Amino acid sequence: MRNFIKLFLVALILVSCGNNDRGQLVGVEGKKWNPEKPYGMVLVEGGAFIMGKSDHDIAGLNDAPTKTVTVTSFYMDETEITNSEYRQFVHWVRDSVVRQKLAEAAELAGETDGGRGSNATIGSYAFKNAADDDELTPFQEFSRHYDPMDQMINWDIEIIWDENKYPDADYVYVMDDFYLPNDQSYNGVRMKNVEEFKYSYKQMDVEAAARAAGDRSEYIKEFVVPVYPDTTVWIKDFHYSYNEPLHNDYFNHTAYDNYPVVGVNWNQAKAFADWRTQYLNNYRRSKDLAPSNMFRLPSEAEWEYAARGGLESATYPWGGPYAKDDRACFKANFKPLRGDYAADEALYTVEADSYEPNDFGLYNMSGNVSEWVNTSYDAAAYEYMSSMNPNVNNKDNKRKVIRGGSWKDVSYFLQVSTRDFEYADSARSYIGFRTVQDFLGNSLNLN
Repeated sequence: MRNFIKLFLVALILVSCGNNDRGQLVGVEGKKWNPEKPYGMVLVEGGAFIMGKSDHDIAGLNDAPTKTVTVTSFYMDETEITNSEYRQFVHWVRDSVVRQKLAEAAELAGETDGGRGSNATIGSYAFKNAADDDELTPFQEFSRHYDPMDQMINWDIEIIWDENKYPDADYVYVMDDFYLPNDQSYNGVRMKNVEEFKYSYKQMDVEAAARAAGDRSEYIKEFVVPVYPDTTVWIKDFHYSYNEPLHNDYFNHTAYDNYPVVGVNWNQAKAFADWRTQYLNNYRRSKDLAPSNMFRLPSEAEWEYAARGGLESATYPWGGPYAKDDRACFKANFKPLRGDYAADEALYTVEADSYEPNDFGLYNMSGNVSEWVNTSYDAAAYEYMSSMNPNVNNKDNKRKVIRGGSWKDVSYFLQVSTRDFEYADSARSYIGFRTVQDFLGNSLNLN
């Protein structure tokens, strides 16, 4: 027994010495964190501002009375999310779903290996085991993130989209499910069934869970969201109007790459933000870096603070009170004069980095497209919301705030304090979005 106690004391001393802390309280350090500005974003340093209508707008004061609020620092996309950026999300989901189905078909057929190129078979798309790869790509890491069996879909081989080059009957059987029947296609082009491509993610209602005791699993909900924009909005939003070119080409044609994505509802914008978070963090995980915090939609207060660009009580992001500069040029893309859409040199949307940015470096905070925010619309919200990082988001209230006005709106809706709303499941040809990310730490540590 005495020898055992001696051995225990020696082990205890060795462990203490191994920590090199000399028995002092030195804390536990995590992985080194250097604030890294996300690509395409600008830092908006937090502060206090007067939110709401500052002029004698009686109607506006009914739902936007002045209120002094404070927001913390955050990064914000310098432009609205573009077609090209959103297409990256859509293509990732599309390819993931197709590869998953091909891998399942290979497993069902008992084929776990295959050739490449012209020698490919359904087995070429079989699941991969994570242990077989020393270094995983962000795509492979993301696949592993969602697969509880440690199996990954195979990103090493290209998907064969040309039906004349399908390698075998099993491949044909899988791919046919992703296209509409021939009687729904025309002009010799097979049309993909976009309803087949959905993004699945989970989210916790943190506010409800924080106020409850016990098991939090009931506050975790899974969302399954179709990812393709609704291109039919260009037709449905306008009766007796010729908008077929935009319906056919606006999202898919490279000519519109840098234009803001539209036809995306509030739920799809939230799904995009989750995907962007996971995509970045799986890359950081593969490089053994500290995880980044999540991307999300801005709150209504954050949006207005950012739109003002540091100008107190301004009407527009550039000041005001006019929508023209001293050379009689319009400052944004909207419906000027008496409905002369072309007077501002734009009939519909314009490229996301058009016009001059505000003093925070943010483009088109007014005009071009209205923007979803992560706030439910309540006309009385300003009366009871907090004055520190205010946000009113009621999951039972499907009316979500949109801000900034759009290419089809008159200048009143371009004012930084004007509130409007749309239903969460509604997509429009004049609503887009941009995302934000909280700045971790104190803004005084930026230098």
